[in-house]
Amino acid sequence: MQTKYSSNDEYPPSEDTFFIVDNIENEKGNLALDVGSGSGYLTKLLSKNFSFVVGTDINYNVLRQQTYKTENIVCCNGSDALKIKFDFIVCNLPYLATDEILDVATDGGAEGFEIPKKIFDSLINNLEKNGKFVFITSSLSNYQKLIDYAQKLGLKTRIMAKKKLFFEELILIEAIN
Repeated sequence: MQTKYSSNDEYPPSEDTFFIVDNIENEKGNLALDVGSGSGYLTKLLSKNFSFVVGTDINYNVLRQQTYKTENIVCCNGSDALKIKFDFIVCNLPYLATDEILDVATDGGAEGFEIPKKIFDSLINNLEKNGKFVFITSSLSNYQKLIDYAQKLGLKTRIMAKKKLFFEELILIEAIN
């Protein structure tokens, strides 16, 4: 499968980003990771409450052009390039169920599971014991399959919040190591 990037190489914060913010803005700790940093909005938010924050994105141009500039950004798939254990990891997953990956910012592959699974496999080694991983998904994807997979990786999961939109429901999930 050939990975393609968004034509404008810009991931502006949108409804799902702000929904995440509403539910994590009071998180505090030492080490935080924002996987799929995009515009840098969540990374910047985390840097207010954590001692050290890293943002990763698979698209180098996106990192170079971040609207919300932050320190410690790394171009890699998930967290493959990192050897640090984080207390808190957040990911605005590419969760849309798609037959083809045309935009890595949004397209999750078959059932909205294929790309998120790769991200989970990448970051599980970077989550501290008792660390928290928060991710967003949608009622348009097979979110139960994502929850089941997180549990298979040894994480305790719970749905933190749901938000009804016109055409879908956003689902925010917390997974504790």
